[in-house]
Amino acid sequence: MKQLVTDRSYSINTPPPTFFNLLITDEEFNLFRKLIYDKSGINLSPEKKSLIQTRLIKRLHLRNCETFYQYYRYINMDRTGEEMIAMLNAISTNLTKFFREEEHFNFLNNKVLPDLISNKRKNVERKLRVWSAGCSSGEEAYTLGITVLRHIDTPLVWNIKILATDISTDILQMAAEGVYEVDKISNLPKELLNEYFVKDNAGYNNCYKVTPLLRDIITFRRLNLIDETYPFKGKFDFIFCRNVMIYFDKKTQEGIVNRFYNHLEDGGYLFIGHSESLNGVKSPFKYELPAVYRKGAVLK
Repeated sequence: MKQLVTDRSYSINTPPPTFFNLLITDEEFNLFRKLIYDKSGINLSPEKKSLIQTRLIKRLHLRNCETFYQYYRYINMDRTGEEMIAMLNAISTNLTKFFREEEHFNFLNNKVLPDLISNKRKNVERKLRVWSAGCSSGEEAYTLGITVLRHIDTPLVWNIKILATDISTDILQMAAEGVYEVDKISNLPKELLNEYFVKDNAGYNNCYKVTPLLRDIITFRRLNLIDETYPFKGKFDFIFCRNVMIYFDKKTQEGIVNRFYNHLEDGGYLFIGHSESLNGVKSPFKYELPAVYRKGAVLK
């Protein structure tokens, strides 16, 4: 392939201004649309054509591709699979914040966690398992960690594990670092900020880092939700998968939701985004509240 960039005043990671004039054709968009659906389950509408063009232009530049079709072929010829992951990273949307959709955390605080912890104490069980599916840059997972820790007086004698998964390796690396700029944590009460964050002085300006106590209960891992099986042995007490399934069609949603059901403890909860619904999705889940569903058996 030809080397597109001859002006060395532009870095290898930054395309020259003229590169952004490259347009994706309808045929090229449809190729990527099918590829993205097959590999991630994300169902892109025709209105997303310009978004795909904008998100992928840097990948074309990095791989010296002159057209989107050349880049499409490059992905398919890459036997390592690394470029496929890089492409999915590029098109992933990562919009999140601490304590987003606060009603869910109110329900956790007032109902789910008091009942759950009380039941586990009665059974002399000190194990709690939570899954943040589609965790993005980590705000949701850390919010769940804070919420759980606030309910447990002696966290060190409990076995608390929060799994946080996403399809984007780039965003998972950022989440695992647990470092956030001030504007990202501006909505946190001062009490929580002081207890679960420390001013970061290791090369980051005006940033805060999560404390070891909070960071150590969370495991970040890449996972594709459309996989037919998930590599988990144990079951979860509750699962958060919010504002993720809006990108999938009903068939894909149904498969994911039923896998969630199978990986929940009896009486466990599934939390989805308030803009989402399980209407039209066949599953055994019982409606509990708006955007909250529960698995059959009730905790005793």
